[in-house]
Amino acid sequence: MTQPHDILCIGSVLWDIIGRAPSHMRQGSDVPGRITRLPGGVALNIAMTLARFGLRPALLTAVGQDAEGHELITACRELGLITEHAYRSEDLPTDSYMAVEGANGLIAAIADAHSLEAAGDKILRPLEDGTLASAAAPYEGYIALDGNLTQRLLENIAHSPLFARADLRVAPASPGKAERLLPFLAYGRAVLYVNLEEAGLLCQTSFDSSADAAVALVARGAGRALVTDGGNSASDATQDGVITQTPPSVLVTRVTGAGDTFMAAHIAAETTGADHDEALARALTAAANYVSGGHAK
Repeated sequence: MTQPHDILCIGSVLWDIIGRAPSHMRQGSDVPGRITRLPGGVALNIAMTLARFGLRPALLTAVGQDAEGHELITACRELGLITEHAYRSEDLPTDSYMAVEGANGLIAAIADAHSLEAAGDKILRPLEDGTLASAAAPYEGYIALDGNLTQRLLENIAHSPLFARADLRVAPASPGKAERLLPFLAYGRAVLYVNLEEAGLLCQTSFDSSADAAVALVARGAGRALVTDGGNSASDATQDGVITQTPPSVLVTRVTGAGDTFMAAHIAAETTGADHDEALARALTAAANYVSGGHAK
């Protein structure tokens, strides 16, 4: 029996292996710290935060049938996430992400999302076969989509009639994958969530402020653009204009997952009817709580 849900989260669901040190680090640093393994991935980070806000996210992703995959699915269910629509491959291993963080932020990271990429459009079958939607009855709710999918699949999604009625919210998995979102500028059907660097990559330039970046993305075809810049201002632009706010000042203790938290909190706020100003304020507060070591709330 299909469980009810409030939003679909499409993209990477994997194990995060994060090494954190309390000292400043540089290339070649060898310092004491802590190494943790937690459920992660952009789609999963978004889903976990949405669940903390009382929503019921369903995951469309690829997870292996290996021991790591079974453990990950169990962890997701314990977090209140709906996993019955995930593609469970017998041939592909469960994906993972490894990062090193110091007191001066992210030092380096490697994302191994090859299984998600190899699964391709198999993860979208529930939107085609009538399980969640079909070509005759496209999905009409919120969808959070991440850029860990292949360029080809993202382009197909950007113009696919299966997504024509959805409220589509899209984020890159990292600056290195930002240009995968270019199809969503061409078709203008999505709300983009990016940081200042990612906005520059999409516009093939650099920006001095989040407001300039958000306005430029809309001018290039985005239906709406939200741009963050760490502890500096964040902006939300549409064809009607741009609003800008400054996040709360906090002591940063972690950075991996902050953008995903911002996006999830923003979506959650808008599902309750918050206007653009209120939704941006709530998202910035949630992200500040997260990077300071607390839970988004």
